[in-house]
Amino acid sequence: MKVQTKSKKVNKAWLHDHVHDTYVKLAGKEGYRSRAAYKLKEIDEALSLIKPGQLVVDLGASPGAWSQYVRRKFAPKDAGAGGAATGQLNGTIIALDLLDFEPVDGVQFIQGDFREDAVLAQLREAVGERQVDVVISDMAPNLSGIGVTDSARIEHLIELAIDFAQNHLKKDGALVCKVFHGSGYSQLVELFREHFRVVKPIKPKASRDKSAETFLVGIGLKSR
Repeated sequence: MKVQTKSKKVNKAWLHDHVHDTYVKLAGKEGYRSRAAYKLKEIDEALSLIKPGQLVVDLGASPGAWSQYVRRKFAPKDAGAGGAATGQLNGTIIALDLLDFEPVDGVQFIQGDFREDAVLAQLREAVGERQVDVVISDMAPNLSGIGVTDSARIEHLIELAIDFAQNHLKKDGALVCKVFHGSGYSQLVELFREHFRVVKPIKPKASRDKSAETFLVGIGLKSR
């Protein structure tokens, strides 16, 4: 019974923090599906990664806040924050996730596991002969709480994202990946440095203070 009581207290505290969270309120006001949109917004504003006319691939896209943000960047300047949700856009967005994805106007969605060859083949077919400008990845595995196991799962997803970037990214393109501080983090930074000319770790203000998540941004592929 003590465990259940503690669990209820934790859930109640989380719900209280969530409801009163500045970014949760802002997401509701501005029509984003989650507060995650502001993490990408901060990264983009710091590094000017996303521009109209680009091809952007959104990995781990559900529930769609990152695709929404990119879509608004691709909308005409006179559309406004609300009007950018539908209609004309200058650019291409391909989103992929294992989970369901409520359609975002103009965004091509592929449902499946990025780790599976058949799903990766679908993504490659959707990209075709075009080169990708930016790959954004909010992918994260189900964490077990076992450090070594979780680090291996995270590293595997990062390796797959980097491999995809190597094969499809423009030479001066960018890869944004969610990672976690802790076991294996320094190895992931080194992995990025092996493949990109510029590597920037960024912890957006929109990431919760208690969260171990951060983001690695790689810009400009090194010659293979």
